[in-house]
Amino acid sequence: MVLEYHVLDVFTERPLGGNPLAVVLDADRLSAKEMQAIAREFSLSETVFVLSPTSPGHSARVRIFTPSCELSFAGHPTLGTALLIAELRMPVVNGERDAIIALEEEVGSIRVGVRLRANAPAFGEFDAPKTAATPEVLNPPEEIAAALGLIPSEIGFENHKPVALRTTNSFAYVPVSNLEAMAKLRVMPSHWARAFTDRRIDGVYVYTRQCVRTQASFHARMLAPDLGVPEDPATGSAAIGFAHVIQHFDSNPDGAHKRSIEQGLEMGRPSTIHLVSTVAKGKLEGVRIGGHAVRIAEGKLH
Repeated sequence: MVLEYHVLDVFTERPLGGNPLAVVLDADRLSAKEMQAIAREFSLSETVFVLSPTSPGHSARVRIFTPSCELSFAGHPTLGTALLIAELRMPVVNGERDAIIALEEEVGSIRVGVRLRANAPAFGEFDAPKTAATPEVLNPPEEIAAALGLIPSEIGFENHKPVALRTTNSFAYVPVSNLEAMAKLRVMPSHWARAFTDRRIDGVYVYTRQCVRTQASFHARMLAPDLGVPEDPATGSAAIGFAHVIQHFDSNPDGAHKRSIEQGLEMGRPSTIHLVSTVAKGKLEGVRIGGHAVRIAEGKLH
């Protein structure tokens, strides 16, 4: 069985930035065990397998794997797969292609609005799955700092404190004081389990308001060793939860709030995630994630 695959860099306008993603097409005949083995072989943060849809009105069904497990949802695989399907299937009209790509995922149907233009990177955005989760208090700052190779005074800024949010994934959100602290981050295995693994945390999203780029609102890093991903250069699913964290601490007024999150700079893979939060009656009503992607490679699996 020969399968076609493509590799994209997602949440970037330029090749060799953003978060790399492998997408394997026509994967209906693969078992879950075979998908996991292929994802392990690609050794990227996620690999997507595109299957025939099971319900009408959908473009495809997708399954998402890290090198060590299957995920029910993830942001950059959703965006990158939708942009690839649009590029491969949608007709060109006056050099432009606009489309809605509907994907069946384990969490349900995700609709991605796609904009393709000649000589420009593809852009897409989607409404995040709804969640009613509320932030929960994490371990003391001393334990969190020890797990991240920091000192306790570097944990937190303003009224922001470490919290966990449990949705389709369970992420810890850890604010740090500045970019200097961000640069020092490292996984300390002897302390990591107590601070995060034992609390069933999939990944740790560390953020600060201090940014490298003037257009960015937050600077972030994602460490997820328990998912087989030492560090992720762009994490859409964590950005969705981050919208809830921002509202929890900042109490934004009603309306739409647009932000740009920079990630992956410490890895040499600069990424930009566009985040739109809609607030009504003081509560977060909707989250939209957007970004660009570029195709960089293609091939066949034998």
